[in-house]
Amino acid sequence: MEFRGKNVLITGASKGIGAEIAKLLAQMGLKVWINYRSKPELADSLKSQIESNGGKAAVIGFDATKEEEFIAGIEAILSSDGELGYLVNNAGITNDKLSMRMKVEDFNGVLEANLTSSFIGCRETLKVMRKQGYGSVVNISSIIGEIGNVGQCNYAASKGGMIAMTKSFAKEGGSKAIRFNCITPGFIQSDMTEGLKEEIKQAYAANIPLGRFGSGKEVAGAVAFLLSEHSSYITGEVLKVNGGLYM
Repeated sequence: MEFRGKNVLITGASKGIGAEIAKLLAQMGLKVWINYRSKPELADSLKSQIESNGGKAAVIGFDATKEEEFIAGIEAILSSDGELGYLVNNAGITNDKLSMRMKVEDFNGVLEANLTSSFIGCRETLKVMRKQGYGSVVNISSIIGEIGNVGQCNYAASKGGMIAMTKSFAKEGGSKAIRFNCITPGFIQSDMTEGLKEEIKQAYAANIPLGRFGSGKEVAGAVAFLLSEHSSYITGEVLKVNGGLYM
């Protein structure tokens, strides 16, 4: 794939889907900035893995929910590389419980971690990318933001809000050719899904037209496409990566 920019910042990139995105984009020639909030050893291990395969990577620690830290992180990247070509807002959490038992702090905590952090990233990179005259952002939402789910009112609100926010940023960035798109993964193989009982996984898979859970690599491929010049006329869109579970 063709990329105009030279580097990418991925929040929450030390493991899971974020790590798969980092590995693929590094293979495609981008310098990957691996963001983490805790457990720097995971980020360092991913960096070593990328570099051992011939890629370029750097580790940058900050809490994406903290405005000052996020801004300082972007400034550090600009100081090092002189540009910030791409951003993937991937950091996020869950805190599941039935709505009638959910406290306001449970609701706001998930919104802050998932939606507010993405807003800060989109806002700050838009400022940078407007001056550069190029750039692309992909926000990692979720199928739950499209269809809702029992016990995930807070998560659904955060991911649904991310979809609407992405469209708004796409309209604001369009005049400067800055693109904002969103990906909504469905059931993806992860540490969380591996903990499910086999019969539960089979029951979920039975409702998926492709008959299986997706992989982090498949999400990463969609991210690479939306960041690249191969999607240069696509902005404000939601790309579903869910095996046909929700069409």
